[in-house]
Amino acid sequence: MRTRLLKEGVKELSYEIREIVKKAMTLEKLGLDIFWENIGDPIEKNTQIPQWMKQIIGELVQENKSYGYSPSKGILSTREFLAKRTNELGGAQISAEDILFFNGLGDAISTFYFLLDQTARVIGPSPAYSTHSSAEAAHAHARPITYRLDPENSWYPDLEDMYNRIKYNPSVAGILIINPDNPTGMVYPHEILQAIVKIAKEFKLFILSDEIYNKITYNGARAYALAEFIDDVPGIAMKGISKEFPWPGSRCGWMEFYNRDKDPEFGGLCSALDNAKMIEVCSTTLPQMAIPRIMEDERYDAHREDLNNKIGRRSKIIAEILGEVPELTFNETFGAFYNTIIFKAGVLNDVQSLEIEDDNIRELVEEWTEGVRPDYRFVYYLLGATGICVVPISSFCSDLQGFRVTLLEEKEDVLREKFSLLRDAIRAYIKSST
Repeated sequence: MRTRLLKEGVKELSYEIREIVKKAMTLEKLGLDIFWENIGDPIEKNTQIPQWMKQIIGELVQENKSYGYSPSKGILSTREFLAKRTNELGGAQISAEDILFFNGLGDAISTFYFLLDQTARVIGPSPAYSTHSSAEAAHAHARPITYRLDPENSWYPDLEDMYNRIKYNPSVAGILIINPDNPTGMVYPHEILQAIVKIAKEFKLFILSDEIYNKITYNGARAYALAEFIDDVPGIAMKGISKEFPWPGSRCGWMEFYNRDKDPEFGGLCSALDNAKMIEVCSTTLPQMAIPRIMEDERYDAHREDLNNKIGRRSKIIAEILGEVPELTFNETFGAFYNTIIFKAGVLNDVQSLEIEDDNIRELVEEWTEGVRPDYRFVYYLLGATGICVVPISSFCSDLQGFRVTLLEEKEDVLREKFSLLRDAIRAYIKSST
């Protein structure tokens, strides 16, 4: 081409959660059965949407207006419903005008970082959810700025690390929290959230809170919404129904703006987000129409509680199986439906392998593992030897070595079988170099 087409920072856009699918599908064509542990799609893992919910959506499909455009910010009655639910938490108060719909949180995240000035950085957790870290890095034309989640302390944020990275990085304008967290399954304690608000006040920052998993907690945990603890700090909560209902194919999420009148720069950002959605026209209509009818249904809370209890049981099963491997740093999860498992320092090396009987599969795995990071090497050998598809944790903007799994397999006998196979593969892989 006569001129360069890609701007600096685009190379930071990566999504190993789906990239590994390409390799798994290649092996699947060679006859290998794949156990998909790479992506958080409850429907793919046999979650059954209750008939009453399908009936509500089916009735809405019969309404002619479900086929038309919605208002640019979103359907007013739905925004009023959501604002009322937030206000009932007793914290930050909002109106329908403080809510803006998007086609899923992927759309919301990309729009947010597209509008943010290149010099304004958002510090986020590490390990990081790839959609956030990649978009932030691409907008800034630089590597992500992160604070450390500590695997030796239940994956809680290292507040001293966060404070120092903000103090000595004047470009940081906002703090991202993902609560409950993806990829670790950690739920932020209230005292840590209060400490983050204190840091935001000291340095005049906004808080960005990804709350897509806010209602997915179990085994005694509770996730606090940003509105409950933000006080007078400017902030944005990102919410949606893809994981909560779950309805990932709806591509329906929204932002809630808090204290947008407290700072003119932040207020300008919120207005720019509103205007950007007007240019795009609107978000999907049908899911917006469904939100109040489903959430107000008397069966909804019991439905969500049942799903949470199932995830909680699966979390215990995985802890029972993998928690006994001494070479791993393992933390039980209490929110979302992921677990990040870390190999202790010095456990992995570049000569370890697993036995793969099929020559074609073995040749591909050997090709893929040439010169890669240690956890990538493990993940590719695990895939080739067992068909279990997990994601290397170093792809989540982390220097740690490990992998992320989901807690979504509905059939508990299959869950036990596959995670026992995973445990045995870990042991064999570690022993292969001794």
